[in-house]
Amino acid sequence: MGTQMQKELVIRKLKEQGCRITRQRMILLDIILEDDCSCCKEIYYKASRLDKRIGPATVYRMVNTLEEIGAISRKNMYKISCSKDCRAGEACRIELDDGTFLHLTGEEWNRVLENGLKSGGYLKEQKVVAAALKKCDCG
Repeated sequence: MGTQMQKELVIRKLKEQGCRITRQRMILLDIILEDDCSCCKEIYYKASRLDKRIGPATVYRMVNTLEEIGAISRKNMYKISCSKDCRAGEACRIELDDGTFLHLTGEEWNRVLENGLKSGGYLKEQKVVAAALKKCDCG
């Protein structure tokens, strides 16, 4: 389904729920449908550049409303972003096909990522600064 068709469907569902279609909601809807944002904070940063009056609470309310009407699912939104110095206890959780879970710290996640990119020929002398992971919707 094209972005314009998705947008029209979401607008119709919002109206059915009694939501006014404000300029701010349209900005947020456009960002969510057209960009690869994986968290509310990222949506907020993009939206606040377009309209300084859009606050984090507005973004969270809109995301909650979209989730309630079935337009989006936060279960499909993933973001792992760690720097080399990240000390997060569990920055990455990986599930294997046999049901095993691996829990990696930020440092371990970056080491695995850099080694994989080097062995694949994608990195030479560069270092990974941050990485984002988004669930694939193609399956």
